[in-house]
Amino acid sequence: MDLMDRAAGSVRLGVFGGSFDPLHVGHLAVAQDVLEALDLDRVLFVPARRSPHKSEAPHASGEHRLRMVRDATRGDPRFEVSGMELRREEPSFTVDTLRELAKERPGARLFLILGADQWAGFGRWHQPREITRLAELVVMSREGDRPTAVDPGLENGDDGSLRAREVSVVRLDVSSTHLRRRIFEGRTVRYLVPDPVRRIIERENLYSQKSP
Repeated sequence: MDLMDRAAGSVRLGVFGGSFDPLHVGHLAVAQDVLEALDLDRVLFVPARRSPHKSEAPHASGEHRLRMVRDATRGDPRFEVSGMELRREEPSFTVDTLRELAKERPGARLFLILGADQWAGFGRWHQPREITRLAELVVMSREGDRPTAVDPGLENGDDGSLRAREVSVVRLDVSSTHLRRRIFEGRTVRYLVPDPVRRIIERENLYSQKSP
């Protein structure tokens, strides 16, 4: 099937959304693992303007976060970046992003990349069933975890037709919250974020004046 899809011109596109506040090496590592495991053509990073699942707005502006992701992935043809969610009014709904991508890239096979915590709350997302119609769900699994064993909590309780593929990814104990705390405390994030991201953070004085 995959060979037939490629012959017909279908692109296998992973969709990786998040605040990326800031983007760090863990984001890039797991995106690469998913791309290789599923033989994707590309992974599309989509920074969110503001996630409807988070109570606080991102610390850095959309412009800065988009620039960090673009600069970090520049030169790697396997990775793309889109600012489509930053151009919308709050909040950013994944279903709208997938609809837009389906129109922009007719025939593309979309794979929505989720973390274990995102899967656990998937039933509370906006139009979850429509999301599964538009894209195949991919849940990242670290060190033998079984994230899809958790009930995603659809309101009607009918999870029988809801399917997600688990993909094993590297576990790197680094998070954006941890990085923001380090910066606020005056500590370096060298080697924890790509150098282009670190240069933007230092040049724009990001995360140093607001507690994480």
